Amino acid sequence: MFCTILLPALLLTTWPGPVFAQSAAASDAARTSVAGEIRSSVSGKLRDFYGPRGYWPLWIEKGKVGPQGDALIGLIESADADGLRPRDYDPRQLRSLMEEADASGDPKLLARADLAFSRAFAALVSDMRKPSRRVKVRYLDPEVEPKNEEPRDILRAAAVAPSFVDYVRTIGWMSPFYVNLRNVRAGFAERWSGLPQDAVPTGVKMRPGMKSGAASLRRRLGLESGAAYDKALVAKVKAFQGDHGLKEDGVAGAATVEALNRGDDYYDRAIALNLERARLLPGPYVRHVVVDAASARLWYFSKGEQDGTMKVVVGARESQTPMMAGMIRYATLNPYWNVPSDLVERKLAPRMLAGGSFTKKHYEALSDWSASAQRLDPTSIDWRAVADGRTELRVRQLPGGNNAMGKVKFMFPNDLGIYLHDTPSRDLLAKPARQFSNGCVRLEDAERLGRWFFGKPLKADSDEPEQHEPLPQPVPVYLTYLTAVPSGDGVQFLPDVYGRDAM
Repeated sequence: MFCTILLPALLLTTWPGPVFAQSAAASDAARTSVAGEIRSSVSGKLRDFYGPRGYWPLWIEKGKVGPQGDALIGLIESADADGLRPRDYDPRQLRSLMEEADASGDPKLLARADLAFSRAFAALVSDMRKPSRRVKVRYLDPEVEPKNEEPRDILRAAAVAPSFVDYVRTIGWMSPFYVNLRNVRAGFAERWSGLPQDAVPTGVKMRPGMKSGAASLRRRLGLESGAAYDKALVAKVKAFQGDHGLKEDGVAGAATVEALNRGDDYYDRAIALNLERARLLPGPYVRHVVVDAASARLWYFSKGEQDGTMKVVVGARESQTPMMAGMIRYATLNPYWNVPSDLVERKLAPRMLAGGSFTKKHYEALSDWSASAQRLDPTSIDWRAVADGRTELRVRQLPGGNNAMGKVKFMFPNDLGIYLHDTPSRDLLAKPARQFSNGCVRLEDAERLGRWFFGKPLKADSDEPEQHEPLPQPVPVYLTYLTAVPSGDGVQFLPDVYGRDAM
């Protein structure tokens, strides 16, 4: 009895080893043959990629083109979503090469297919990343400037991804903001383009159950003619609201009517423009931070994942947070707040003329902007000249609980004085729209972001002002402006607070 039970178990545990070993050996032998064919036929810039890896194939697995080949062909066939022409990458030829090589198993044909797929992939990635002239971003450091990547760099990044097929399927070289908006664009257009562009009357709130007055709304949404606000119209209004990032209540209020009256062209242009903005952001395998001034949020990424997000307060309409990119190089603990000159002129000087206290807010005035500047007695300052703009005065706020910078600021050096910083003012972070600052970015949780930057809690050694702590590795930061973002299966269109879409 013991033997009859044990023998099958022994067979199951011992036989597959040699079988699998033989299979793996055969697979390696096949790929070695393909590598030899690649070596004899590769040329140009592709040799720079294949040579250092011993001409080992990238796309071939078990004697066939792997699933990443199908993923690339599918991506190419949908490249019009990226503003590219699928025919430029010849997906038909790629499929033909793949089918012929897979059917024959001929190393020469497999090598030819591997090279063709690498060539098409490198071209597609390069074109997909190419910046648009419509979007102006200020680049502060060479590390963040868009570059024309060589095929070897594009292919190396793909080859070291944890899963090559997932890297292709998820478009891992592009920002998640770009990929997610791209993915919902086609479905959004299919559902909402081509409908009648009749204007819906404004100033009237149309509700479910109304017996008349909804005729124009029905026409605009492509329903059969009538005047009733029935279940079919409620469902269509809710679908429109959901796909446009509006509250799904089925009521055609002011926001819904305004969205309907914008028309198809508006939404198509808005999505296209925001794709161009998102195109300039790196993929999630690059460790980086993104600040979006339109939604007033921050995200941080590394190793192919989003590591976290938080609310931020960004520039007001009259003091906009610019579109720029740089390298966060150090943190400043116990920072001073150098009060912007225009705030000294517009707010602080009139307050002093009205009898306000200078020291209660822990301000100090300095003689100039040098490192050896002397403190000035507030009573000796001609505040009228400062308020009139005839005298420019340097003022800073001392570190402490009331300091506008909070406990820390994260610096990516620039001449505009823009940086990320802590804030003691928490009330503005609770608001749905958070464009209130003088251009800098106030963080909801500076302590958490500091831990991510440094890999440990960030703490000052003493009460000494302006303690600078260099990052272990500088981190790219991108300040962008995304007014169209994915929302479920649709798109949320955010208010164009800065008026940049119109420009």
